[in-house]
Amino acid sequence: MHEERKALDHESPRHYYRHNRLKQLRAFCHAAQERSISRAAERLELSQPSVSLQIQALEREMGITLFERRGPRIRLTPDGEGLYEVAAPLVEGIDSLPEQFVARNRRQQLGHLDIAAGESTSLYVLPDLLRAFMEHHPKVHVRLHNLIGEEQIHAVQQDRVDIAVGSNLDLPDDVVYRATHTFDLKLITPLDHPLAQKEQITLEDLAAGELILPPRQLTTWRLVNLIFQQHSVPYQVRLEVGGWEIMKRYVELGFGIGIASAICLTGHERLAIRDLPEIFPRRTYGVMLRRGRYLSPQARRFLELIDPEGFGQAADWDGVPGSQESVLIPGRGSE
Repeated sequence: MHEERKALDHESPRHYYRHNRLKQLRAFCHAAQERSISRAAERLELSQPSVSLQIQALEREMGITLFERRGPRIRLTPDGEGLYEVAAPLVEGIDSLPEQFVARNRRQQLGHLDIAAGESTSLYVLPDLLRAFMEHHPKVHVRLHNLIGEEQIHAVQQDRVDIAVGSNLDLPDDVVYRATHTFDLKLITPLDHPLAQKEQITLEDLAAGELILPPRQLTTWRLVNLIFQQHSVPYQVRLEVGGWEIMKRYVELGFGIGIASAICLTGHERLAIRDLPEIFPRRTYGVMLRRGRYLSPQARRFLELIDPEGFGQAADWDGVPGSQESVLIPGRGSE
């Protein structure tokens, strides 16, 4: 250790200044701009000999003469002009780094966040999250894209949105899903319907031809169809409707019975809400993003808001930490 310190103490000026190239270039650029070593020293708040030594070290290292010296005034040589053309933007960029960083952060605060979501997610999952996010980031422009099913997946794959929030059964390998919300599926019936009072609901009860379901391309319809097929129970759908609120209204009006996610049930509806047979899995909603997608600071802040534990500590944003998660959680009757 003593020998190392001794070597440093006796380090040659040439070796010392070689390790301070930025200082050398800064001294050179300021001297070129001021056409004076003394004025460059004042501008850099250094002594004139210090600036002269830095310029001389740069000349020795590069083997060129940078200035013609005429008394107190100096002028760039052709080599000096060539070096200044290269070095000036570098020095200016380094010296303005704090201001550039502040400006970049300000632009990020003024950026935008694009989210793809279906009707149920937009109505029941996102409002509180978006309200909190927009209160903390009032200058971020949020764009909510009403997309469902494959439309969501394609928007994520093509980077037309930062993230999608929802629930999809079929996800390609380049789209990663992380569950953030879990809900039961429920049977909803008119208040005076026989199933509203029946002690135990069976799959056969649901198959009697009164079902009202969302469109076939949505996860709920496909899930219900899968359950009936797995248990070899034939069924009929009376009516397909495009959204939970429409389904609830038509059930209230006596058109039939519905299977709906508890996400859309507030308890204030004029409906009977019953548990389904235990063979029906629970339903998750979560975040979908393209694997390897660069996430803007706005998108990261929103993900941290959704799930601080799952996203807040993520160092690897290549598809979110952890493996691909399931949209469905098996019910007790399917174990």
